[in-house]
Amino acid sequence: MSHNTFGRLFRVTTWGESHGPAIGCVIDGCPPRIALTEDDIQPFLDQRRPGQSTFTTQRREPDEVRIYSGVFEGLTTGTPISLIIQNTDQRSKDYGEIAQTFRPGHADLTYHLKYGIRDYRGGGRSSARETAMRVAAGAVARRVLGPTIRVRGALVQVGPYVIDRSRWDWGEVGNNPFSCPDAAMVPVWEQYLGEIRKSGSSVGAVVEVVADGVPPGLGAPIYGKLDSDIAAALMSINAVKGVEIGDGFATAAYTGPENADAMHMDGTAIAFEANHAGGILGGISTGQPIMARFAVKPTSSMLTPVPSVNVTGEDVQVVTKGRHDPCVGIRAVPVGEAMLACVLADHKLRHRGQVG
Repeated sequence: MSHNTFGRLFRVTTWGESHGPAIGCVIDGCPPRIALTEDDIQPFLDQRRPGQSTFTTQRREPDEVRIYSGVFEGLTTGTPISLIIQNTDQRSKDYGEIAQTFRPGHADLTYHLKYGIRDYRGGGRSSARETAMRVAAGAVARRVLGPTIRVRGALVQVGPYVIDRSRWDWGEVGNNPFSCPDAAMVPVWEQYLGEIRKSGSSVGAVVEVVADGVPPGLGAPIYGKLDSDIAAALMSINAVKGVEIGDGFATAAYTGPENADAMHMDGTAIAFEANHAGGILGGISTGQPIMARFAVKPTSSMLTPVPSVNVTGEDVQVVTKGRHDPCVGIRAVPVGEAMLACVLADHKLRHRGQVG
């Protein structure tokens, strides 16, 4: 299986399966002499860790990361950084009944058709378990970006219930199990997801990620556009089916003047009157906040019976036992943050390499 690496100068390769002994990643291209310890990585993994509420999978994984290379006396050396997390709470027997069937909406069928073999235990390589290593890599990327660039994310929609953006408060994101910036929406989501979980079903969500403090100039025209790399990175996250930058699809209903992000001089600096473009013009950052959203489909593994077929071509009913997220979008927030951080770190190094 190829294509397990992303990035050009800041390159991340992940490895491992959901029910294997461990998962890990190798980060190549991190500059030397950057302060880095396991304590810099662990808090972000703790945000993504399963089993923290009734609204996520009850798989109990501590997700304790270990640095195996690339760091000496608390500083990066410039050599590849290897990070490993042990899997400790696999229940492979939960998946025995679907070994010969294909779960609708999952990667079972396409993996089987492409490779002729698949690890059915928890989805193997296609499992969202892999995203733990993206989060770990994202923590390293944040160290490359430095303290002036801040990457944050929030859940803005669960099923049909959308936050009121006039009530947006970043301070609320850490106060609830949904990373929700609208305190009034939290009880609505709690009741709704409680009903979804009890019914054995699942539901989708929308996540928004924002990077403040990004300097102008990151990205390049045509084939090195910052927004195209962000879109590709977010689209690579498990269960993501749509990505938009800035106002995205809503701009189709705007007029030219409404969408223009008018500018004026504020003393000696150029100021923007809006940010419909999401901080990127012509593939290059403007200095405004980078803003992107991605849609996460409902979890494919669920207790509700769904018609499908098996490997011998028979019609069957599929029920996926085990422990699954009723809304995988909840734990996708730190993953989206990590992917955005990795892309920005990569483009920061590419920009430095081109213009100094």
